[in-house]
Amino acid sequence: MKVQGFLSTRTGGVVTIQPGQTIREAAGLMFQHNIGAVVVLDDQGRIVGILSERDIVRKAVTHDRVFDMAVRDVMTADVVTAVPQDDLMSVAHTMTERRFRHLPIVDEQNNLIGIISIGDVLKAQRDQYRGEIDTLEAQIMAAGT
Repeated sequence: MKVQGFLSTRTGGVVTIQPGQTIREAAGLMFQHNIGAVVVLDDQGRIVGILSERDIVRKAVTHDRVFDMAVRDVMTADVVTAVPQDDLMSVAHTMTERRFRHLPIVDEQNNLIGIISIGDVLKAQRDQYRGEIDTLEAQIMAAGT
């Protein structure tokens, strides 16, 4: 399955934040939407970072007032992205090897069009395997009659 196929099943947009907003605002968005990361966009809508729960926790260990800090001071600036034509297995491999759980999806002009999590990838793989199992069971049952 391609990322594009997975994205077509999703509803809702990507939750984003600007670099000058506070970590408290970002954490509030994550809580409100029950998500683990927000994409950081500049004024022109370009991706400049990603902020995850993990980023916040790592900064909190060394800064008592992390919630008052700007997103730009905590976010991961070196953002890995994928395109809709990427294979989900390839995306899963990248996420596992690079040890991150959220991957923004961009179009040909590098515009943000979606985001997937490692949980999304695992669910898609599980659903695919379930479909294959159901097909094989149906074939076995048909062959036995």
